Amino acid sequence: MRRLLQRVHLSLVLLALLTPLPLGAHVLVVGKPLPHVMVADRGELIYQNNQFSYKFWDSSRLKGKIYLIQHIAARTSATEMNAGLIASIKKASLPRKYYQTITIVNQNDALFGSGQLARNWLENNKKMAVESQFILDIDGSVRKAWRLQPKESAIVVLDAHGRIRYSKEGALTLKEIEDVIHLLHRLVPGGAA
Repeated sequence: MRRLLQRVHLSLVLLALLTPLPLGAHVLVVGKPLPHVMVADRGELIYQNNQFSYKFWDSSRLKGKIYLIQHIAARTSATEMNAGLIASIKKASLPRKYYQTITIVNQNDALFGSGQLARNWLENNKKMAVESQFILDIDGSVRKAWRLQPKESAIVVLDAHGRIRYSKEGALTLKEIEDVIHLLHRLVPGGAA
């Protein structure tokens, strides 16, 4: 009987280890490092000499500054979900030497036929905010690596060591927006609120 219970226990442990986490169980844990991901197909949008190009993007480079990452599905509803936070960040005027906004657009999660619209949106925003990073993720690599929900927006704040200080999927409330802005002011040298 004891051996049977041990076998059942071992089987349950193996089953738990081999069963993938549900898609909603993202791996963005406050206090932990940002899970590594690379975007090779397209990647970071570059705007120089009135021309657009793309280069390989690697999340392991996100150290040395405070970063706010907005990951959004290439859908208007996801883009609008946290527009209030982005407007608040612009008003906060955080020093560029210590702070960077990164927007990752998951084109793999676009409505059929709207991929070009997503690229146009990215290019227009890059022109208006040259100092910000815009990443075009054709394959949805970031969403898969971080196990984010489709059709959503996610907000992540990283400290200068690349550790997650805030993470939330979905629309932020007004209180959460205030909390994120306050956190950014605390983390950015010379940005204390």
